[in-house]
Amino acid sequence: MTLGDELRIALDGKWRHVREQSRKELAEMDLLYDHDLTLHEARARVLEQMRKLVPTGIPAAGYKVEAGGTGDPGMAVTGIEMLAQFDLSLMVKAGVQWGLFGGAIENLGTKAHHERYVKDLINLDLLGCFAMTETGHGSDVQSLETTATYDQATQEFVIDSPTPSSRKDYIGGAAEHATVAAVFAQLITKGESHGVHCFVVPIRDEHGDDLPGVTTSDCGHKGGLGAVDNGRIVFNGVRIPRENLLNRYGQVDEGGTYSSPIDNVNRRFFTMLGTLIRGRVSVGGSASAAAEVALSIAGRYALQRTQFGPKDGPEVTLMDYRMHQRRLLPLIARSYAYRFAQNQLVARMHRLQTSDVPDAQQSRELEGRAAGLKAAQTWHATTAIQEAREACGGAGYLAENRLTTLKGDTDVFTTFEGDNHVLFQLVAKELLTSYASEVGGLDPVGMVKFVASTATDVVKERTAAAQLIQRLIDARPGRSDDDHDLLDRGTQLGLFEDREEHVLETAARRLRRAAGKPEDEAFAIFNAAQDHVIRLGRVHVQRVVLEAFTAGIARCQDPDAQDLLRDVCSLYALTEIESDLAWFMGHHRISDARAKTVTGLVNDLLDKLAPQTLTLVEGFGVPQASLGAEMLAH
Repeated sequence: MTLGDELRIALDGKWRHVREQSRKELAEMDLLYDHDLTLHEARARVLEQMRKLVPTGIPAAGYKVEAGGTGDPGMAVTGIEMLAQFDLSLMVKAGVQWGLFGGAIENLGTKAHHERYVKDLINLDLLGCFAMTETGHGSDVQSLETTATYDQATQEFVIDSPTPSSRKDYIGGAAEHATVAAVFAQLITKGESHGVHCFVVPIRDEHGDDLPGVTTSDCGHKGGLGAVDNGRIVFNGVRIPRENLLNRYGQVDEGGTYSSPIDNVNRRFFTMLGTLIRGRVSVGGSASAAAEVALSIAGRYALQRTQFGPKDGPEVTLMDYRMHQRRLLPLIARSYAYRFAQNQLVARMHRLQTSDVPDAQQSRELEGRAAGLKAAQTWHATTAIQEAREACGGAGYLAENRLTTLKGDTDVFTTFEGDNHVLFQLVAKELLTSYASEVGGLDPVGMVKFVASTATDVVKERTAAAQLIQRLIDARPGRSDDDHDLLDRGTQLGLFEDREEHVLETAARRLRRAAGKPEDEAFAIFNAAQDHVIRLGRVHVQRVVLEAFTAGIARCQDPDAQDLLRDVCSLYALTEIESDLAWFMGHHRISDARAKTVTGLVNDLLDKLAPQTLTLVEGFGVPQASLGAEMLAH
């Protein structure tokens, strides 16, 4: 077994068997996107590819046994992530059908809905879409304008799009294939709104034509994801039976009386959204998978492409150049870091979603972790794929070498399942409020009113692999600026944790100034600190990722792979420190003298890791035959 194999085993994590199965089965399906197809042809092809996924068992894994599945959510998420190595259109299309639409049915519905829909949606006998986003509202889901008004005389809900901005927009499946939509709308009964709930609404007949009152349209060409049939939906007096309300968290009886097991409107709404976390986890993991593909292509190309060299000597490979190492190796290190963090996130999600009574605080922590990682991973994918494209020169710009396709397909990942800046604010909100259930969404005024006085305690309480991490921090060789050994893991962990504590404490101090202020003043105080709040989300995620990487190394079984992973982890940590060196110096965490050594230490690591480039990209586990880059064949 090669060192690359050992790295792959370490990175594959708990669902290694799913990754191995996927590498074998997906490689035999010819899944790479075909640019010569029309939109209609590409959409038909990806739907047919989805049908080939049903026998793999991955679609059924996402549903509990009692709902008609096989009860392995970790397998389901990992399987969707693996699709991203082959075709992101297929990944998104599958994610909408089995993750978003199916997830809404299972998690927001009850037994009658499961019996009616789940088996058919797993087998693709029922094609659905997830109609949440509107033209006027995306991140602010509580303010959606679509209405579902209960008509007591007929015991039906009437679905309407009352304003131009209430049109459902960008909905995957709405343009062509979906026959049913999971529609998020304001539930109104007896003249009172009870907030956003989800309804099962048929939108097409068996011939593919819009049903009465439903108007669908096609988003057409996009920046990528050409095989995903994104569309728009407008409702005009569409009537559905009362039973089509997914009523796990809210019910309307025959007489129109509303009831819910959760009285608090905000808590009820965010409990509902929290059950749909799997989509956000999948988006982050799939973005990371796409970045790994791009870096695998660029890394291999850099080892075979030669350019310039000593006079009268042979040309040297691109990877021999320090600047090329600087461009690619830190991104490879970050991809390793995010894979370990993703593995940890999926394992936590799996434990909670297979628990009979999930812990409420752990569920909230999972939501924050998923939001932050999704933001970090998707931004990383955007950066890494662009750098990989540029690192391959003109060849990288040819569609036959796949990098431009990866770039176009992943670009939207930074804004769907939550705009990244908004998601970092969500992470910060959870830290700053210590999970106060009274705080609804991202309401700025609510946030500043409930900033926890003990907010700085949250960091240590939520440390991953707590004993290992604390032991390393306690054993660091020096505490003063001049004693820092920046290659020591405890020192790196301590710097990341200390930075987060400081940013959290100072953000809380700024926001507490709003206590007792009128709402307009409280909003102004929050708005002035918004960049600080987003920075808190960012540094929190960086700390969490470093801890996950550290824990992943400890679980690695092979000593040589462990040694290599230690260097990769240090490269991740030091490049993050280097990029934020002004903060560490300005806040006296690293002295001027010590700061001058950071770049030298990074370069020393590049010298050590450059000869291991092929091994490192082999560790990602993307089969060379599946890379889909013609330039690597020459």
